Amino acid sequence: MAPSATLTVTETENVPLQLKYPNVGQYKEFQTHHFSQEAEEGKVEGFEAAKYPHYLPTWDKSQKYPPLEPFEHYDHGKDADTSYPELLPTSAKVNHLTPTIGTEVRGVQLSSLSDAGKDQLARFVAERKVVAFRDQDFKDLSIPDALKYGGYFGRHHIHPTSGAPAGHPEIHLVHRGAGDDRSDMYFAGRVSSVAWHSDVSYEQQPPGTTFLYILDTPETGGDTLFSNAAEAYNRLSPLFQERLHGLKATHSGFEQVAVANARGSINRREPVTNVHPLVRTHPSTGEKALYVNPQFTRDIVGLKKEESDAILKFLYDHIAFGADFQVRVRWEEGTVVVWDNRVTQHTALLDWKDGHRRHLARITPQAERPYETPFVN
Repeated sequence: MAPSATLTVTETENVPLQLKYPNVGQYKEFQTHHFSQEAEEGKVEGFEAAKYPHYLPTWDKSQKYPPLEPFEHYDHGKDADTSYPELLPTSAKVNHLTPTIGTEVRGVQLSSLSDAGKDQLARFVAERKVVAFRDQDFKDLSIPDALKYGGYFGRHHIHPTSGAPAGHPEIHLVHRGAGDDRSDMYFAGRVSSVAWHSDVSYEQQPPGTTFLYILDTPETGGDTLFSNAAEAYNRLSPLFQERLHGLKATHSGFEQVAVANARGSINRREPVTNVHPLVRTHPSTGEKALYVNPQFTRDIVGLKKEESDAILKFLYDHIAFGADFQVRVRWEEGTVVVWDNRVTQHTALLDWKDGHRRHLARITPQAERPYETPFVN
């Protein structure tokens, strides 16, 4: 049974979390794990039961995993027929939401794709950055079948601190229970819930093709914003692009785990830092994309603090404020959103206050270690 208790917050060394870990406010998942099991089971007047109770989060502190080992990743987008005959047959309805990022597809069932169709999916998502597939049956697959499907695209990442369905730590859950309205507490220390990031970029081999599917959603609100990090790179002047090439940045998972520990949460694996290029190359498309984010990037290797901070702030702001290369995805029943973590950033929005449940599941296949190819003007 998933825990319903409010976990005690322990602030180490008597230092407030906001001071000890300045980025704590960006980790929305580190709000205290709290939901009413009774409300999720439909035993509280005014709230319907969770539609997918086997996807409710659990936090098993006995789960411990060794450090991740390197593995050879193959990007199936390299094998795709880019006319997309299986992924996008003539019967499919395809709507590009913006010129550079975001597509909505109806009339295609992801769970029925052959391997050739999955290859096309990987390539199409790399091209369009984020694709919302509507009217899907993905959530009704068994969890093992959903994981088998996602495993085609890479080794499953097990998040070090997030809640997961019992027995399936490979599923990362995004869950706010029925009747849970803690937005006032969240906004007591922040003016906005926007927190741009690329998932777990601190891993040696961060995710690539990623799946997020809706289980329960508010009637309105809770959208997800995506930014095209490849187009953000393209907008820079050639001189600035050239200067970024060859630079590397440190990405850290220590703060995420430390904050989770301070919140009394779980720690499945010891935290790591890794160094990645500021500009990475996509293995299938050859596109170059900015690869830094304010949640996990800490500094640029070899630069003094003030120099590093100035460049990183410019890049963070450039990605965050570039509304002309962003897209807003609205969740609706039966939606599966697929995006490529290598060439995008995203942020959830905490903007509903009606106590509705918001419940999603993420499958997060890891990809290759980030690399860069030479600058070409």
